[in-house]
Amino acid sequence: MNTTPEPESSLRVSITTERLVIRPGTSLDAGATWAYRRLASVNEWLTGTPDTLDEYRGLFNEPARLADTVIVELNGHLGGGVIGDFMVRVEDAWAQLDVAEQAQNTQVELGWVLDPARTGRGYATEAVRALIRYCFDELGVRRVIANCFLDNEQSWRLMERVGMRRELHAVKDALHRSGRWLDSLGYAILREESTPDRFP
Repeated sequence: MNTTPEPESSLRVSITTERLVIRPGTSLDAGATWAYRRLASVNEWLTGTPDTLDEYRGLFNEPARLADTVIVELNGHLGGGVIGDFMVRVEDAWAQLDVAEQAQNTQVELGWVLDPARTGRGYATEAVRALIRYCFDELGVRRVIANCFLDNEQSWRLMERVGMRRELHAVKDALHRSGRWLDSLGYAILREESTPDRFP
């Protein structure tokens, strides 16, 4: 029996939206997330997924990773169940040394993986909007960022759909496991840009 306490999550409270429950990840979520992360169409855009569930469980349960993991489930009236796992990583913004303390914990990097069986229904958009609102209103950060390969059009279109601004297009800077050097994109949104009509 595992008696190791769960690490403190970046998500301090569960979030309920019209169709979703977004909650801190726990070690018990490894199996449900492995079910879709191991798919070739999903793993194509991930840093990597181990070959076996046991190896994946070890990676998933690394304290720093688990602390940044949030789970997206369908509301009970839609049948419940895990449909995705997202990353909420609080980080320091870059700063010169004499003001570095003021830049601590002022930025969040978001990431997302959604079960492909659940795409095309607006669930990812709903979850990302809720998490951006949480980052500004509850965590009090000033900036939210996200990154992806240029070839991962589904991901960068999601960033644009939620109002994030493309700030970086790096040319052939990232080596994909296919052996190709791919372009990567960086998006961001500032607190003052997150208007109530965009994130009701």
